[in-house]
Amino acid sequence: MSRAGLPEPEAVLAETDWAALEHAYGPATDTPAHLAGLLDADQGVRSRALDHLHYKVNHQQTLYTATVPAALYVAGILPDPRTDRPVDKKRRDLPGPLRAGLLGWLGSMADQVGDEAAEGSRRLGFPPEEYPPFVQAGEIRPLLFVAVAAWTTDRDPDVRDAAIAACAPLLDDPSLRHHRTALVPLLREKLAVSALWQYQERAIETLASWGEDTSGMKVQRNAFEVCDAPNSTSSETDWAWSRSDVEAPPF
Repeated sequence: MSRAGLPEPEAVLAETDWAALEHAYGPATDTPAHLAGLLDADQGVRSRALDHLHYKVNHQQTLYTATVPAALYVAGILPDPRTDRPVDKKRRDLPGPLRAGLLGWLGSMADQVGDEAAEGSRRLGFPPEEYPPFVQAGEIRPLLFVAVAAWTTDRDPDVRDAAIAACAPLLDDPSLRHHRTALVPLLREKLAVSALWQYQERAIETLASWGEDTSGMKVQRNAFEVCDAPNSTSSETDWAWSRSDVEAPPF
């Protein structure tokens, strides 16, 4: 799996001045321990570390000064076989191992620097280019894309779908838009036919925003449905721990 251009995860932990950065609840002094905890042998530690990303580092769709270095660390550890381990699941969590959860988190972060988010911020009178975390998060999209796109052909469908969904907002970056053509078939043939309405919705909305024909495509959503994801890893765990035969991404 390619990590071209990404800093070493250990360097991100050691060389970032976390005390000078903030997350939703103040100084990010606790963030490096949680980031390291993502690779812990204890499932509870891993699960709390993933929660830290969602509820502190990128809380309520808000970017903080700690978000970018955390994203670089997360992108850097995606090829680590330990990210194929399970994490605790809540009723509305999407399925898959930790790696799928990390891809989902990167996609959520990318949403917040996408074209729609930028336009909405401007409408509210907050120019995004004047908010340093927004600018910094936008600047690392090419690095994140390389890391995320490598999983769009993964044999674990949960990881694959999470990667496809995460790629979509990253391709709002002007330097990456030429990759949209290659992502369109994956959105149509994988994400749009997913059993999960969240992925169907992502695929249809993305295709429509890119000017693609979505006639006949519809989100199949039960109003009372939630994602009751099993608390387990992929059935192909043995393969996932050895990445030597992975296919190149179609980008």
